[in-house]
Amino acid sequence: MKDCELLEKCIFFNDKMVGMPSMAEVIKLRYCKDDNTGCARHMVCKSLGREKVPADLFPNQVDRAEKLMAGV
Repeated sequence: MKDCELLEKCIFFNDKMVGMPSMAEVIKLRYCKDDNTGCARHMVCKSLGREKVPADLFPNQVDRAEKLMAGV
């Protein structure tokens, strides 16, 4: 599968993971270079728009993403 189309501009990886390059790479392999449909950030972005993605939302926080998308 190709890289996620949002990866280049994803503030999570470009701002939050700067000090953790090895952890960032592990997460990128799982959520950005494999199946991005399981990425909470991708889910919210596609559903609500980029501006609604919380800066502190981790890719594995699908439960939080679902609450955001449900308006909870």
